[in-house]
Parts: sequence; C-alpha cells; structure tokens
Amino acid sequence: MMIQSFRMAFASILSNKMRSFLTMLGIIIGIMAVVVLVSIVSSTTESVQGELESLGADTLSVTVTTSRYQPLSVSDIADLPEEYESIAYAAPTTTQSATLKSGDTSTTATVTGTTAAYADINDLSLQSGRFLKSPDIDNNSAVAVVGYEAAEDLFGYTDIVGETLSVDGRSFLVVGVLADAGETLAGSENSTIIIPYTTAQRMFYVSGVTSFTLAAQSSELVDAAEADITSILMERFGDEDAFSIMNQSTILESMDSITDTMAMMLGGIAGISLLVGGIGIMNIMLVSVAERTREIGIRKAIGAGRRRILLQFLIESLMVSTIGGLIGLGLSWVLLAILSAAMGTSYTMSAGISLLAVLFSMAIGIIFGINPANKAAKMPPIEALRAE
Repeated sequence: MMIQSFRMAFASILSNKMRSFLTMLGIIIGIMAVVVLVSIVSSTTESVQGELESLGADTLSVTVTTSRYQPLSVSDIADLPEEYESIAYAAPTTTQSATLKSGDTSTTATVTGTTAAYADINDLSLQSGRFLKSPDIDNNSAVAVVGYEAAEDLFGYTDIVGETLSVDGRSFLVVGVLADAGETLAGSENSTIIIPYTTAQRMFYVSGVTSFTLAAQSSELVDAAEADITSILMERFGDEDAFSIMNQSTILESMDSITDTMAMMLGGIAGISLLVGGIGIMNIMLVSVAERTREIGIRKAIGAGRRRILLQFLIESLMVSTIGGLIGLGLSWVLLAILSAAMGTSYTMSAGISLLAVLFSMAIGIIFGINPANKAAKMPPIEALRAE
C-alpha cells in the first residue's frame, strides 16, 4: 500500500510539473536561505576562533585607562616575569602612525614601540638580522625591525639589514626584517616598524606605559597571571576602573555568544520563508483536493479507506517538500562554492546543517499537508461522486 501511495503521489507531481515546481519554490528558497546564512555565520565563526586561538591562548592585553596616578615604567613591566611565576614574558607597547622614507620613496606605516619580549609573546619570526635587545631599550637606540611588506615598499627588496630609513624625520638603522606572516584577524606585522619602547617614548611624547601585553607560563596559568596583574594594578592605582585586562578566552566566549545569537536570528528570519513555503504547499494541496474530488469519490466507492486517502495526500505533500528541500540543499552548495571563490575564503556546509534542513523541509510537508489530506479523507463518497 505504501509503495502504491508513493507511486500515485509521484505521478500526481509529474502530471502538474509547473504547479509542483512553483509549490516547491517556497521550500527551495527557504532551505537556501537557512543553509547559506547559517553556513556563512558558522564558517566565519570558526575562522575568527582559529585566528584568535592562533594569537595565543596564554596571552593577556592590559590597558591603563587613567592618567591620575603614577604611570607604570618600562622597568615595572620588565620585572613582572621575575616577580611572578605565572608570567613568562611581558612587554610594554605603544602604537603610532608615522611617515617612513628611504631615498625618494615614502609611505605611511604603523610604528610599534616595545621591548625584546614582544617577539616571544607574539611568536615573531625573522627573515634576517635580529630582534630588539635589552641594550637597545636601555640606550634609546635608533634601531628598527622592519616588516616584510614595509621593506619591499620602501626598498624594493627585503634584504635590508644594515640599511637606514627615516621615521618621521629621524634616521634608524635596520637591524632585522620580519618573516612574511600573512594576514590575521589582528592584522599583520608585515607592514609594521618595531622600535625600542624608550625611543618611541621620546619620539611620540609618551610619558609612561599605558598598555602592555604578557604571556603566561602556560594556558592553564592564564587566570593566575590575570589575578597577579590585577593585584599589582589595584595596589598601584586602587581603582578597578583605572585599567582593563583582556584575554583570549574572554574574547572567544563573547564571540561565541554573539555568533550564536546571529545564527539564531538569521535562522529565524530564513525560517519564516520556510513557513511561507509550507503555507504555499497547504494551499496548493487544498486546490489539488478540490480538483480531484471525483477521483477521491471513485476510490472510496471501490473500497479505499479514509486512512489510505489520507496517506496518499500526505505522502504527496511530503514528497513535494522533500524534493524542494533537496533542490534547495544542492543550490545552497553551489552558491556557497561561488561565494567562496569570489571572496577568497571557505564557506562550508556541514553535514549537521544539511540533515537538519532536509528534516525540517520534511516536517513542513507533513505539518502543512495534514489539513488537505484530512479534508480529502473525510470527504463523503456520494458527494464526491456528484462533483463535476
């Protein structure tokens, strides 16, 4: 009986191809909207999480937000790893925009003033030369470590150790060139010029340390390192609003919360189109029942029971929504592939999303097919046979 019902439902769909396609269209669009939007949000979230994790799960960024108290010094930051077992490295940072010049070539770039520990915290690699050393900081030396792209922009090549360049009119000796790091969520060091923090203080009139980064001994000790830094700053400033501490786990948790909310909102909006598609299925099935009233009467007259009539129309509704769901799923895969190629990123459609989309489309077919199927099943055979 089930096989015959499926055959009859399939034959009915094929006998009205255009109407069946238009009925499926709402489901197709709804499935595409849900799958594409959720896949984009999910893939973007995974990419962002990967970038944040690559920045180091053991790092903390600290910003002093007040100038009312005695500022921190470079030596205060340098002493942190020696005073606290939870802290492996600590480096002050100040970031400014400056004009770089070499010969007749000039460009604007980010200049970061910091110390030797900055390379360890951010896991920087050198293509050539060396990074900053303690004597560079102590002597306010005019030395610079140049990003890979900045070297190419200024000199046309990257083997520039020993060359000089101008930073806002001051001459600097290039002592190192960073390896090509590529682009990350936090930007790239490729276009950055790194100079001693003390030199940056004099050039950019930075009186004290207002921001610094540190690395805990391990990811398990991040909370301990944060507690130690909080204790130090509370002792210095006596005001928890005088500073802020940000760690990667906090960012990841916030990101998860935001993206989950976005996925739910976008999924909900797209789900509305599925419901509209379901209403379309119900309306078309009601029309189909009305058109096939005499057929229903004949089938009942020769012995077809209410359950069999109900099952036939319910299966027809289910097939329409399922086929529409599968077509929408296929088109979603194509659209995501096109978007991935056009935007140079990877948007993937997970098996879980695909399965949920198909199951949801099937559920839509069953739910919105019940009323037309029930109407057909309850139709009195005598009245059905009288129908023209």
